[in-house]
Amino acid sequence: MRFVYPQGKIKALTFSYDDGQIYDRRLAEIFRKGGMKATFHLNSENLGPNREKDVFIGEDELEEVYHGHEIACHGLQHRNPTTISGQQMLLELQEDRKELERMSGKLVQGLSYAFGNYDASVIEIARSLGIKYSRTVQSTMGFFPPADFMAWHPTCHHDNPRLMELGQQFLNIMDFYELPIMYVWGHSFEFGRSGNWDVIEAFVEKMSGRDDIWYATNMEICTYNLAVRAQEFSADGLTIYNPTAVSVWLKTKNGIIVVGSGETKYVGEH
Repeated sequence: MRFVYPQGKIKALTFSYDDGQIYDRRLAEIFRKGGMKATFHLNSENLGPNREKDVFIGEDELEEVYHGHEIACHGLQHRNPTTISGQQMLLELQEDRKELERMSGKLVQGLSYAFGNYDASVIEIARSLGIKYSRTVQSTMGFFPPADFMAWHPTCHHDNPRLMELGQQFLNIMDFYELPIMYVWGHSFEFGRSGNWDVIEAFVEKMSGRDDIWYATNMEICTYNLAVRAQEFSADGLTIYNPTAVSVWLKTKNGIIVVGSGETKYVGEH
């Protein structure tokens, strides 16, 4: 018996891009055309009427640009989390979250650490403000889900020379992995400045249209994995109780089984 992703998919692919620069317009559309979802981490103070219009996305275009994707925090002013006071960090995250929720009309519970910097106190502050996950910049080159979603290390940056090789490994991943994730991150301005859009276009083309991959946002993957970890089992491991608001999916000898919210179900052999 193994947990799998929704609809019985065995692996998940997600993307994370920071800073909200104008190149997000093109990148978000590349992902949509490929049937994929991404998370865009924004500094809300850069999106308002006084923004640098030739640099940053505007508040009035958030719905259009990020339709189908997730908007998440990156700090109000992109300040370094580990060199400011705890009170300043609290305001940096709280105000960013409040503004992004006002602008988008959606719940914002994700984060990526500005400059990739964080420590235990930063994690504690973020958690206290309702943040459920935060991405670092430390590449794992692997596919295991994080032990702690508040220190979510991605697989690799998109400019990693092994990106396509890692993509192929993920497509051929062995079934001993449970709930594997490939997580690619970066900044859209890196494509805009270098003109190498073909890197991400080729990767999206390679990975798209796969029946066994769940194309999901960071928040969707975090929520599902946390729900899986909250499941309760009988002593013999054959009866499961789902105390969460999220349905979970299992692959058993009898096929795919769905355990709904609040449901108790026998999952052993009949």
